[in-house]
Amino acid sequence: MPASESYHQPLRMLDANLNRSSEGLRVLEDIARFSLNDARLSQQLRAMRHQLRRRSEPLSIKLLSQRNSPGDVGVSKAKKPQKNLAGVVRANAMRVEESLRVIEELARTPKLRGLLDPVELEGNRFALYSIEQELFSLLLRRDKAKQLRGLYAILDLQVLAGRDAIKASREIIAAGVSAIQLRDKKGSKRELLPLARELGALCTAANILFIVNDHLDLALASGADGIHLGQKDMPISAMRREMPVDKIIGCTINTVEQAVRAQQDGADYISLGAIFPTGTKEGAIVIGTERLKEVREAISAPLVAIGGITGDNVNEVMATGADCVAVSSAILCQDDIGAAAALLLKKISAPEEKCQDR
Repeated sequence: MPASESYHQPLRMLDANLNRSSEGLRVLEDIARFSLNDARLSQQLRAMRHQLRRRSEPLSIKLLSQRNSPGDVGVSKAKKPQKNLAGVVRANAMRVEESLRVIEELARTPKLRGLLDPVELEGNRFALYSIEQELFSLLLRRDKAKQLRGLYAILDLQVLAGRDAIKASREIIAAGVSAIQLRDKKGSKRELLPLARELGALCTAANILFIVNDHLDLALASGADGIHLGQKDMPISAMRREMPVDKIIGCTINTVEQAVRAQQDGADYISLGAIFPTGTKEGAIVIGTERLKEVREAISAPLVAIGGITGDNVNEVMATGADCVAVSSAILCQDDIGAAAALLLKKISAPEEKCQDR
């Protein structure tokens, strides 16, 4: 092989992988910027892309001179479509990571040694592993949290007062709720686990969210979609480190300041209450619908209203911009749980209609 050809081949490889890296980084940057509105991740990706461009600029003439796109035998004729943005993130992150590894190895060869810094490239590759995880997690969690619409049922076993929890859940699911949260402040987790697993399976089959209140171990063991925390529970940032990347965290707050802080800490949805007087939660602070409006203006995360909500006041609540309402006694204390949930949902979805009690 002629000496010139042995030099040109690494240049062609370098050119191709620099292009792959830059293109993939731009896709990730735009997803962070336009889809997730995440300035921090967008800036990190932009800085990485610009750094790669600056480092390779002295080689630009040589790289362009050896480019042979028409003769590239590796050009793909068909692309497999991605199902969602999370898939796009995964594909492009892998593309960049693999390309950076190739560039890193080329930078260590005698012909290209000193032109690019392999240690810097390795650092970028490892930084991208973390960015990929964060982007992937944010997109998956955002898609789950977006399902919170209409009615969020809290299956409080104390409110249910011995009635069949699975039967009640089937009726609630049939009515069309978007999520069920399992709440039990008195029972043992050993006793709750079989119920949580069965509820999780029911919710998965119905394509609705299953949330566990308070207990991380129970949420993980039951395969729940997420966990719901109060102001006295483990901090959201600490809980996030323990949760799988696709699991969501909800948080109950009382003030605008708490809502903003919860969103900054990584809460995927915010629950605000008590909106009206409620007998379900002892010591609940009643804050009214004006606070709902203030919180809605302050955060972008899905907003769940909770506390004393019934068919008589649900339209007032939804008019504030809340994404859904969370109820317990409004449906669990009724003789026909499914019918109560269906009637409440009808009032939420068609507020202009005057719904008659059944």
